[in-house]
Amino acid sequence: MYVDYKEVGKRIAARRKALGLKQSAVNEAAGLSDKYLSNIETARSIPSIDVLMRICAALDTTPDQILLGCVKEKEKANMNRLIIEKLDDLSGTKQNLVYKFIEILETENI
Repeated sequence: MYVDYKEVGKRIAARRKALGLKQSAVNEAAGLSDKYLSNIETARSIPSIDVLMRICAALDTTPDQILLGCVKEKEKANMNRLIIEKLDDLSGTKQNLVYKFIEILETENI
């Protein structure tokens, strides 16, 4: 299996930004030297498994998410639960609109 380190770097950067963290904060939390995370995010450096695990811990994610872009089943289940809770709070008319929106997303491949 081929690992695309440019994509790995993009996923790390995206997760870090989603959490609102600066590179320096992740470097500190993962015990990395200055600029190392920047080099990983831009694929100038390839992290060891140990470093990858520390980055994942600092970003509260899993290696499969970073390496392969897979969402953890637990995270997916949590998101499904949150969506259902939101839907339960909507009127029948609004639930129907949400359903139609989902149908549009499916047909348009958005």
